[in-house]
Amino acid sequence: MNDLQPLDQPALALRHLVKVYGNLVAVADLSLDIPSGAFYGFVGPNGAGKTTTLTMATGLLRPDQGTAHVHGVDVWNDPLKARSMLGVMPDGMRLLDKLTGADLLTHVAMLRGIDRQTARERSAELLEVLDLTQAGRKLVGDYSAGMMKKVALGTALIHGPSVVVLDEPFEAVDPVSAANIKTILKGFVFNGGTVIISSHVMETVQSLCTHVAVINHGRVVASGTTAEVAAGSTLEERFAQLVGGRRTDEGLSWFGN
Repeated sequence: MNDLQPLDQPALALRHLVKVYGNLVAVADLSLDIPSGAFYGFVGPNGAGKTTTLTMATGLLRPDQGTAHVHGVDVWNDPLKARSMLGVMPDGMRLLDKLTGADLLTHVAMLRGIDRQTARERSAELLEVLDLTQAGRKLVGDYSAGMMKKVALGTALIHGPSVVVLDEPFEAVDPVSAANIKTILKGFVFNGGTVIISSHVMETVQSLCTHVAVINHGRVVASGTTAEVAAGSTLEERFAQLVGGRRTDEGLSWFGN
C-alpha cells in the first residue's frame, strides 16, 4: 500500500457532483466526505446514482459539474497522481480474457509502473490469497463469474493503493470466497487503507462497514457512522424508511391460492 495519508484529511472528498443524461438527472449536486481509514458502504435503490457517482469519483467518468479529490489530489486535474492512490473495481469490469490470471495481474501491475519481477511476485501472492493459485494458470475467459470477480479485485489491489473502490464486490461470489475477500478488505483497513463498497445487501454493509451513505435520486439522504445511519434499527429497515418503495402484497389476492 502507498504511504499512509493524514487521517484528518478525507480519503475521498466529493463536492457538488452533477451528471445529467438528456432529461435524466443521474447525480444531483452530491457532496460527501469519506474519512481515511473507513470501511465505507455506499447504498441506494436501483437507479439511485451510486455507480455514476463512484465512476466520477474515481476518474472513469467526467462529471458535468463538481470535483473529486483523493487525499487532497484532484482526480481530474492531476489524474496520474490520483489514480496511483486508487484501486477500482467497477461492476461488470471487462478483463483481458485471453491472458491467464497470473499474466493479467502481472500486466496490470506493469502498466502501473511496477517492474516485471515485483509484478510477478505480487501476482503470485494475490492469487494465493484469493484462492486462485491453480486457476492462475488458466485463461481468464475460462473463469466462472466468481473467479472473475476475485481476479478483478486483484487488479484493483496489485499496485498498492491507499483507497479501494469496489462496485458490488460480493455479487456472484460463493460464501467461502466472499469470506476470504472480506478478510482481505478488513486487513487492508486495519493497516490504514480505506475501502468503499457499493452493495444491495444491507446485512453485509451493516456487518462490515464502519460508515455508510444512503443515496437516492442522485443525492445523499443520510451519511455517517453505520450506527448513526441505522438509528437504533437495522440498516435494512432504516434504508426502507429513507428511500421508501416498500410494497405490500395488495393486489395479489391470487398469489399463493
